[in-house]
Amino acid sequence: MPHSAAVAADPIMLELVDEGGRTIGTAEKLSAHRAPGRLHRAFSVFLFDASGRLLLQRRAVDKYHSPGVWSNTCCGHPYPGEPPFLAAARRTAEELGVAPALLREAGTVRYSHPDPASGLIEQEYNHLFTGLVNAPPRPDPVEVAEVAFVSPAELADLRDRGTFSAWFPTVLEAARPAIRETTGAAAGW
Repeated sequence: MPHSAAVAADPIMLELVDEGGRTIGTAEKLSAHRAPGRLHRAFSVFLFDASGRLLLQRRAVDKYHSPGVWSNTCCGHPYPGEPPFLAAARRTAEELGVAPALLREAGTVRYSHPDPASGLIEQEYNHLFTGLVNAPPRPDPVEVAEVAFVSPAELADLRDRGTFSAWFPTVLEAARPAIRETTGAAAGW
């Protein structure tokens, strides 16, 4: 029997973790985000150009979660058993068409943030990464509506005018020490 395009895709599974980040099981992606949310592994990437500007993305308007809002360079979830570092590099290439340079770990942060638009909950143990981007992004329009490189002052202005993902302030603040090391003091982060 030939394989039919009508066959439903396999569900995307996430790695559930305890408060210490130790794997305790798996759950289907959407079910892990339904209230009250289940603590799961995630990652957030912050990439900078040679001028020390942060690459932001505005999430595609058709995303099931936090559609149409600005957020950090890339964020997502490792597949069960996939190291967060590899997942971060993989998704950055898939979403933005670029390979991060000098990608390095920048710590972890645990949070719980509701998404007012969808009613979904981010209960995440998030692995943070910083690095550089040396090529122009080629965003996948299914994932990313637009991109922008911003200085700290431009980010402050954009935050006054635009809407950001619920998790963005938390991950940005948690990654700040590593961001300063990545960009140097002159960049002002």
